[in-house]
Amino acid sequence: MAATAGGDQHVSSEVLRGLAHHLNCLNEDNKATRKRALEVIKKETVDKGLSSDVLQEILSALVKPLLKCLSDPMERCRETAIAVITDFIRCVPKPEEFLPYLMPCLAQRFGENEILEPAEELRLSAVEMLSLTVEVCGKHLAPYVSEMIKILQRTIVDPFPDVKRESCKCTANFAQSVPEHFHMQADSLVKPLMITITHQHSRVRVAAIEATGAVMQHGSGRNMDDVLPHLTQRFLDDSPQVRKAATAVVGCWLLHLRDRYSYFHKLIPLLLSSTTDEIPEIRLLAADLWKQAGTQWEKENEEDIKDKMDFLLSPPAHYPPGVDRPVLGCRELVIRNLGRLIPGITHDLTDWLVPTRIKTSQLLSVLLLHAEDHSTQHLQPLLETLYRTCAETEKEVVKNCLAAGKLIGTFVPPPVFLKLLLDHVNAPHSSAHPWAPLMVLTAVLEGCSKPLLKPHLQQIADTLVQPSVCQEYQQAVYLQQLLACVDVLLHQCESDCGAVSLQLLQVLISIQSLSAEPQLSARALESAHFLGKVQDLDLMELYRQHMGQLLDWLFASVSNWSSYSPQRLQLHIIVTQSGPVIGEFLNQLMPIINSCLQPDRDKEMRMSIFTMLAKLLLDGNNTLDSQGHFRNEAESFLSYILIPNLVWKAGRTAGALRTSALSCLLALLHGGAITPGQLLCLEERLSPQVLSALEEDSQMGRLLACRSLSVMLTLIGRSMNQDTLNKIYPELLKRLDDSSAEVRAAALRGVGLWLSSLAKDYSPELCAPHLQLLFQQLLLHLDDPNLTVQDQVLAVCSEVNTHGDERNLGCPQSKHKITSTGMLPRNPLLSYFKSFPLSSFSTRFITERTVNGSPCQNT
Repeated sequence: MAATAGGDQHVSSEVLRGLAHHLNCLNEDNKATRKRALEVIKKETVDKGLSSDVLQEILSALVKPLLKCLSDPMERCRETAIAVITDFIRCVPKPEEFLPYLMPCLAQRFGENEILEPAEELRLSAVEMLSLTVEVCGKHLAPYVSEMIKILQRTIVDPFPDVKRESCKCTANFAQSVPEHFHMQADSLVKPLMITITHQHSRVRVAAIEATGAVMQHGSGRNMDDVLPHLTQRFLDDSPQVRKAATAVVGCWLLHLRDRYSYFHKLIPLLLSSTTDEIPEIRLLAADLWKQAGTQWEKENEEDIKDKMDFLLSPPAHYPPGVDRPVLGCRELVIRNLGRLIPGITHDLTDWLVPTRIKTSQLLSVLLLHAEDHSTQHLQPLLETLYRTCAETEKEVVKNCLAAGKLIGTFVPPPVFLKLLLDHVNAPHSSAHPWAPLMVLTAVLEGCSKPLLKPHLQQIADTLVQPSVCQEYQQAVYLQQLLACVDVLLHQCESDCGAVSLQLLQVLISIQSLSAEPQLSARALESAHFLGKVQDLDLMELYRQHMGQLLDWLFASVSNWSSYSPQRLQLHIIVTQSGPVIGEFLNQLMPIINSCLQPDRDKEMRMSIFTMLAKLLLDGNNTLDSQGHFRNEAESFLSYILIPNLVWKAGRTAGALRTSALSCLLALLHGGAITPGQLLCLEERLSPQVLSALEEDSQMGRLLACRSLSVMLTLIGRSMNQDTLNKIYPELLKRLDDSSAEVRAAALRGVGLWLSSLAKDYSPELCAPHLQLLFQQLLLHLDDPNLTVQDQVLAVCSEVNTHGDERNLGCPQSKHKITSTGMLPRNPLLSYFKSFPLSSFSTRFITERTVNGSPCQNT
């Protein structure tokens, strides 16, 4: 060994003698000379492959000249000097011997406030040299903590990203090398690391996170509150590598941080948030670290949780399927910190950044899955949080919060959550978003099991059917949530819903009546079908089962109805959807109808009721008159409801009301729900109102009046006396000049029916002035500019010409032709008009277009 040491010393002496000249050249003013000297030194030492011991001896002599070259004005010289020193540190067996020279020099050169090294590449090389020094010297750097901290403070915030990254790496290694000394000054690195942790380069952020993990783990920990806000943002980073690094750091803290028990409530949500990351690798890493932390906590607190470890091994009876239950230690960690976590969750769920709200909403479900039934004691703030969040515009946030609500229903007993939830549902006006409590209730009910929910069905249904819940709001989103709540009950409890079938049907009817969206109404109708299905009933049988109660429900408030009352719309839904069933309950329906249609009630409400009745009466056999009982009510309905509503009153609304009443009258007459005998008894009261309606400003009103007269003439025309008939035709003749072609056509049809109504006891001689006036007006309209009207008038005239004897006078049927002189042929009825010569146009028109008493096609 002595011989070997002597040989190494001889070799080093020889090398140093050869380098003496070049060492002197390092002090020359010529930069090329200094550059060549450094290159020769490198070539004759580290590049020559000398033994490590020889290099150790050589470095002892070269270290000061080489360190002096770090300040050389020439960049190439500084670069070469750094490279030579780095190679020496890598090769010598005891580099720590040169730390007293190296560290002060580096601290002076790279740790000052101002950048003394302008070249970015050289700063990077210097930091890499420092990292190598930390790696090979390790604990020997303990006396130089101040110099290291001084350098790292500056280089961590260096403008060059690669310098930042290498400095962060060096920081982590240094903290692990001298932990017992590092903690005293570690806090001074927190600020520069927090500046760098937001750098735009993801690799720099990763390095900063890893360095922060080491600094906090081996430091005092006093700056944790300054670090966590910055680190929390990295869990929302766009780069998966950054999120992975943050997850690994927090997991390591939970396992190894000296004061970790003080920070569980701050670290647990960070690590659990990564268990829902979109990257599988990060999810698996977070889950593994979390399980390790829980298992470690179990071992550390075995005595405290011994009973739970022995007896609470099986999951709850209705645990979510397909979900692995966390280990006991993980559950206990969440349970013991949940009270401190909820305020932060509530705060972050209202953050202005969407990613933060999404991540927090995912975390809430994870926490509730761990807390299980222990979330009961925090239920009030949890529900308040869900109410606010369900009004969120971001669908992903709402979805995650509803998943959390479902977990509440799974673990919390129904009496507990219903006591809090139903109060909010029953007072929706107390919230800015009244649908939110319904949305939360739906989610909670969906998570609750059928056996636990069954005893509370009545309480839930009674709440949903309250007017403040199902009748006050018309917003689509509110009605959607109300329908969703009913659907959940139906699908969760199915046949058990028979006990609350009436209440659920009332809610579904209310939804349909208030909804302005056809799709929502259709869905509510489907739910009504399903409500019957779970009871083995079709929709008609379901209505038959509850119709009496439904009508009593409506009748209780009918005296207060107006055009804005939802009950009016509910009545419409009930009578239209129940089909023939409604005909079985006329004794309950008619009092409601009569009350609504009294002349002193709201006009718009009466209009809507008349319109509804018109539709029903048109198909009376399948609706109101399905049992043939409406005929018993028809006379009273016509006398006390329809006729009073036909009385003329000023105003457009009153006119519109009369029009709707006329539509109902026409439907009543057309549908056959009233007999001719009943109609004849009321003709004296009805006819004046219908004739008055022929003067309505509304075209539809005039048209309906014409058609109603036509049907009346068809039903009871031959039973009317002459005076009554003679009051009708003048009003019809006035409508031949109406502005509406449709009204004119209806009036002409009415004239034709009037002529057909002239019975045998109608005296042409006594009524000659009436007949003359009638035919005079008809013949005048043969000159009408509208060809359609000409044809219609001609048809009426020809009909009378052909069949007048038979219909009116009882004479034998005979054919008559109009002569070329323009005079009508001999006819007992038409002979009264011989004194009225036709215009030449009318004569020619009739002659050309009438053959054998019948109108021909216009050629």
